[in-house]
Amino acid sequence: MLPHSEEVEMTNRTLLALFLAVALAVPALAQQTSSSQDQSAPASSSAAATTNGASGKPALQPDTHEGFWGKLNPFARKKYVQRQTQPIRDRVNELDELTASNTKMIKDVDGRAQQGIQLASAKANEADQHAIDAGNRANAAQQTATAATTRLTTVEQVVGNIDQYKAATQTEIRFHPGQTVLSKKAKDALDEMATPLKGQRGYIVEVQGFSSGKGQTAIQSSQKMADSVVRYLVLNHDIPVYRIYVVGMGNAPVASTTEDGAKAKRVSGGRVEISLLKNDLEQLASGSSTTAPAAAPAQPQQPQQ
Repeated sequence: MLPHSEEVEMTNRTLLALFLAVALAVPALAQQTSSSQDQSAPASSSAAATTNGASGKPALQPDTHEGFWGKLNPFARKKYVQRQTQPIRDRVNELDELTASNTKMIKDVDGRAQQGIQLASAKANEADQHAIDAGNRANAAQQTATAATTRLTTVEQVVGNIDQYKAATQTEIRFHPGQTVLSKKAKDALDEMATPLKGQRGYIVEVQGFSSGKGQTAIQSSQKMADSVVRYLVLNHDIPVYRIYVVGMGNAPVASTTEDGAKAKRVSGGRVEISLLKNDLEQLASGSSTTAPAAAPAQPQQPQQ
């Protein structure tokens, strides 16, 4: 029989051995469980490994190896922790660099876009200014064309009315048979008609002489009376000769019929009819449209005494 002290020591050692065996068996069982879980899902781990992150590299995978102490190692050192976190730091740095690069690219694109917008705005403003200038030039050209059209219309009217004369006034001077000298009353009548013509344009004076008698003698007598009237107008009123048309009518009647339908009678003695004709050339040239006054009825003069 062993002493009592030895039996107690044997019992303690046995219990300590059992405790150590249990302590060593628990991590081994955990390691086997973790290995079986890792083997049951290889496909999911490989699929996750092939997934690329934002940096273009495969995503980081958690460490599934628990080791002897499981997920938490109570005796982990600083180097071990650094070794475990180094991939994370590297990936964070890569993400920072990628973010900075993307930010720089975005700023560059934005700067080029702003520059393009400013250039397009400047081009649009320049095009608007050119359009305004073109519109102003078009308006000026339109005004010039309108003024030219107005002037051309005026010129056409003037040219069209050059040879269109209208009777303005008529004066009649009578002579006794065989007389060709102008009397005081005849000169006053010619003065009244010719004085307003000074400085005017666009008119002609028609002088027709009539005389009683027959044949060539009557024609010559009527020509002499008409010549006396023309001579007075040229010498006393400076009327150009090219504006005066003279004709000796002899004993021709004034008209074939009178106002009441009866035949016109030949008058005795001599007479001269002076007609002032105008074509409104001066009024049209100055741009004013005036209507020529109606022909005044001829006022017969009393035969010269």
